[in-house]
Amino acid sequence: MKRRAEYTRSMDDGGWQWKKRFLPALSALLVAAALLPVLAACGGSNTVVIATVGNYHPFDFINEEGEIDGLERELGDELCRRADLKCTWVLNDWETLIPNLVAQEFDAILAGMSITAEREERIDFTEAYYPPTPSVYVALTGAGDAAAQGVIGVTANTIYSDYFTALDRPFVSLDGSIDAVDAVLKGEVDAVLVDHGYAVERLAEYAGQLAIVGPSVTLDRGLGIGVRKGSALKGALDAALASMKADGTLNALLRTWVGEDAATFQ
Repeated sequence: MKRRAEYTRSMDDGGWQWKKRFLPALSALLVAAALLPVLAACGGSNTVVIATVGNYHPFDFINEEGEIDGLERELGDELCRRADLKCTWVLNDWETLIPNLVAQEFDAILAGMSITAEREERIDFTEAYYPPTPSVYVALTGAGDAAAQGVIGVTANTIYSDYFTALDRPFVSLDGSIDAVDAVLKGEVDAVLVDHGYAVERLAEYAGQLAIVGPSVTLDRGLGIGVRKGSALKGALDAALASMKADGTLNALLRTWVGEDAATFQ
């Protein structure tokens, strides 16, 4: 996404002036306004605990120093900086992210979670920080599109397992703590259905060994940050996200972590 061009229109001909340098100041005011109810709800505390899974490269993973890293870590830290929130990070198993959020064990989920109507019955989501993109099948290079009709592996308790369950099509349920493409590389399944951003990362890592095959499938409305129903934190995070979209920071972050072909916001 190209940065919005700065332009000036003469007041003499009935126009008005607009400078993109005013956008950061306006965004800061919006974030500050959204933050007030968050602080009130937390009794004046500005500490937010964010949960992730730490095994979904490049979105979230554990680096060589043993720290939570990735697109979502960098995004979360920047959102907290813009919203003037002190944030701490914790690891949590994928299967219990939503139940533990509802139980107030942490305040937000930032873990590659797709926005779906079913999940919105239990929690709220911010606006998407990663645009809706078709999910894709990944198979061994040379397997061809036929692999998408073979034995498919999908991570348990995800939109992919829900998709195959709705189709009444058998699938191999994969442990969420294990890299999905490992099942393909080990010959345990013919293909896996995964997020496009994840697929791009894995194809780059295993260059020449893996390929995208078969049809793509659109299953969600993008990735969002999960918060408890009615949480004022949603407003603060949405305002911070809006400021990152407005100044191009979010798109730059997506390209840095996912690649130049990453889906971005227009």
